[in-house]
Amino acid sequence: MGGMKGILLAGGLGTRLYPVTTGLNKQMLPVYNKPMIYYPLSILMLAGIREILVISNPDDIPRIQSVLKDGSHWGLDLQYAVQDAPRGIAEAFLIGKEFLNGSPACLVLGDNLFYGRGLPAILRQAAELTEGAIAFACPVADPTRFGIVAFDEEGHVVSLEEKPKVPQSNFAVIGLYFYDGKVCDMAAELKPSRRGELEITDLNNAYLAQGKLQARVLGRGTAWMDAGTPQALLEASAFVAAIETRQGLLISSPEEIALRMGFVSVDQYRAILAATPPSEYRDALVRVLQDFQSPQVP
Repeated sequence: MGGMKGILLAGGLGTRLYPVTTGLNKQMLPVYNKPMIYYPLSILMLAGIREILVISNPDDIPRIQSVLKDGSHWGLDLQYAVQDAPRGIAEAFLIGKEFLNGSPACLVLGDNLFYGRGLPAILRQAAELTEGAIAFACPVADPTRFGIVAFDEEGHVVSLEEKPKVPQSNFAVIGLYFYDGKVCDMAAELKPSRRGELEITDLNNAYLAQGKLQARVLGRGTAWMDAGTPQALLEASAFVAAIETRQGLLISSPEEIALRMGFVSVDQYRAILAATPPSEYRDALVRVLQDFQSPQVP
């Protein structure tokens, strides 16, 4: 397939969601009408990425595989790898070194949701990256709770800080990163932080030290949510429900994206429909096909 590959990090123990996550992987929880993992997977698909490594803990890999399978029904090549302890987001590039094999990579976190009209074009442009790194940022109300990126007057990144007591800006770095083919070597040089993890902020700072980190701000028209707490999960579900029911659209449906991106043919999409149980979700997928074959204007 060539080009950029994707890593979907669906690890962690989901402790912030306890007891909901007792015996259940966090990324399998529903965000309105879909498993949480559909949302970050859709981001990789919208970027045009079809070779994807899903990383999770040993108990959860079989559960995730039972939902996503090998991805071929969506025109994807999904592979799986184990992170046996929470040793940091940047460890994904040590685990995924053989899978990436020197390719550029997009890393997305399994509990992050993104939505915005211009997002697909932004993602596809970022996926053309050949040198350096691209992080994304969103304005937040309480910057002391996030990794924060600050810019100079020309829009160049000047600092990245994790949960700063005195924030230099209100732009939070979100769980979506694009890196060049050197990322595995860069990650291998990182030292564990005080909490014993390989920090994604340290990896980004390593690119920044070389003058090779860009940060792109997703503005007002874009929604970003981390569904890692009960309140955030509820808010994300309510957000998706409001848009889908009001507009009759699907958000982050791998089936629809596979069709619209040309990953599957119309005949293959019909086979997906045939295998989908009668449900509101199937009804929505039928409407997708109808619109695809005779699009409504505009």
